[in-house]
Amino acid sequence: MTRDPRDCLNSNSIRMNEPVVQCQEGVTLVGGGPVPMRDLRLALARAPVAVAADGGADRLVSAGLVPRAVIGDMDSISAAARAAIPPDRLHPIAEQATTDFDKALRSVSAPLVLALGFAGGRSDHALAALNALVRHSGRACLILGPKDVAFAAPPRPLELSLRPGDVLSLFPLARLRGRSTGLYWPIDDLDFAPDGFIGTSNRVGAPRVRLEFDGPGMLVILPRARLDAAIAAVTR
Repeated sequence: MTRDPRDCLNSNSIRMNEPVVQCQEGVTLVGGGPVPMRDLRLALARAPVAVAADGGADRLVSAGLVPRAVIGDMDSISAAARAAIPPDRLHPIAEQATTDFDKALRSVSAPLVLALGFAGGRSDHALAALNALVRHSGRACLILGPKDVAFAAPPRPLELSLRPGDVLSLFPLARLRGRSTGLYWPIDDLDFAPDGFIGTSNRVGAPRVRLEFDGPGMLVILPRARLDAAIAAVTR
């Protein structure tokens, strides 16, 4: 059978140990936390394939959408949402060593993942999602929150087109150093650490910002108005 290239599902994913979802388009990954409709529309306009992490299926079904796939340990999805979704789109992963966000992220192959419903709810869930961002820092994945957008600095120089005066925060989840151009307070050779020096509330001083780090582990946080700039930077 010839596979429709628009179909992102890989029906043999479990047997073949391949991603559950493989897309050439961006994926909007929805979790079980708060997901305002305006944020869902914003994300789907940029990443049109909707995927749910466990209880995020309820958020999508409530919005009148059927997710392309639901991935997770399935302990949060409601019976009503489960009944509204074709069974072949449910992909349970039973292990409890990782979060549903991590399970979903590693099960999706796409040029961009915009994650909603992972910030603005429980603090432990938000921290776990940020931890997963860093562990998958080679992925173009951004978490959209109520006021900002967060992503892991990729393992290459990061170039951002921003507006002078924008807030740019750096939060390390590992010990590392970095270099910058275009920031009001340069970060060159500062010793960052989660239990030491952090870089919250820096300011953009030039239209082009360049960041480079000597290893993985740095989170970059921008105002949500700079979502498109962040997407352009991580997908370049």
